[in-house]
Amino acid sequence: MRERGYVWLGAVLLSGALLAGCAADGASDNSTSGAAGKAAAPAAREAQQDAGAGAATQGKDTAAEAPDLRVDQRSIVYTGSITVQVKDVNAAAAQATGIAGGSGGFIGGDDRQSGGDSTGTATLKLRIPADKFASALEQIAKLGTEKNRAINTEDVTEQVVDLDARIAVQQARVDSGRKLLGQATSLNDLVMLEKEVATRESDLASLQAKKRRLADLTALSTVTVVLLGPDGVAPVDTSDPSGFLGGLSSGWHALADSLAILLTVLGALLPWIVALGLPAWGVLYLRRRYVRDRAGPRLPTPTTETP
Repeated sequence: MRERGYVWLGAVLLSGALLAGCAADGASDNSTSGAAGKAAAPAAREAQQDAGAGAATQGKDTAAEAPDLRVDQRSIVYTGSITVQVKDVNAAAAQATGIAGGSGGFIGGDDRQSGGDSTGTATLKLRIPADKFASALEQIAKLGTEKNRAINTEDVTEQVVDLDARIAVQQARVDSGRKLLGQATSLNDLVMLEKEVATRESDLASLQAKKRRLADLTALSTVTVVLLGPDGVAPVDTSDPSGFLGGLSSGWHALADSLAILLTVLGALLPWIVALGLPAWGVLYLRRRYVRDRAGPRLPTPTTETP
C-alpha cells in the first residue's frame, strides 16, 4: 500500500509539473503576441492615416481638376460679318484695319475690287480679341451706313475639357514610355520601345496642335467686313432656298447637268460613229446586193386552175 501511495504521489507531482510548464509557455506566447500586436498597432494606424491622407489628397486633386463651367469661364468661338456702305472704300478699309490693330488684333485677309470711286468694294477678314469683339463691331458699323450684320457663336468648352484630359493621359503614357526606354537592356526591347515612344509622342503632338487651334479660335474672333462704295451693291446670298422651290431648283439644275453630260458623251462618240459606222453600213449594203444578184431573178410560181 505504501509503494502504491508513492506511485500515485509521483504521478500527481509529474502532472502538476507538466501543467505548470504548459501554463508558462501559454503566458509567454500571450505576452509575445500582445507585444507584437502593440508594435503592429502604430504601423496599422500610420498606414490608415496615410491612406486617409492619400484619399483626402486625391479628393482635393479631383476637386481642383474639375472644370470651371461658369459663363465667364467657358470657351466660346465668336465669328461675325458686317456690311457697311461708305463714301470712300480705301479710306474706310484703312480705318477698319486701324480698329483691328487698336483692339490688339490684326488683318487676316484683304480682297478689294476696284470699280471706280463709287462702285468699288473691299472684303476684309479681321482677327480681333474675343473680349473686344462687340466694341470693334460697333466701331466698324460707324464707318458708314450699316447694311447687314451676322454674329455666330460656338461653345467649345466640352472639346477643350476633353482635350485637356486626353493630353494629360497621353503625357503620362509618354513619360512611362521614356522611363521604360531608359531601362531597356536588349536591342530588341530598345527598338520596340523607341517605336512605341515615337508613336505616343506623335499622338501627343497632334492633341496639343488641336488644343492650340481651339485656343487661337477662342482668343481671337474672326470678323468679315464688307465695305461698299456709294453705288456698290451688297453681295447676294446664292445659297439654294429650302422647301418646294429649293427642291424644284435643285431638280432643274440636276436635269440640266445630266443633259450637258449626255451631250458631251454624244459629241465624243459621234466621230467614232461616223468613222466606223459608214464603212460598216457600206460593207453590209454591198454584201446584200451581191447575194441578191447571185440568186438571180425569181421565176413566177405556176398556178393550177381547177375545172
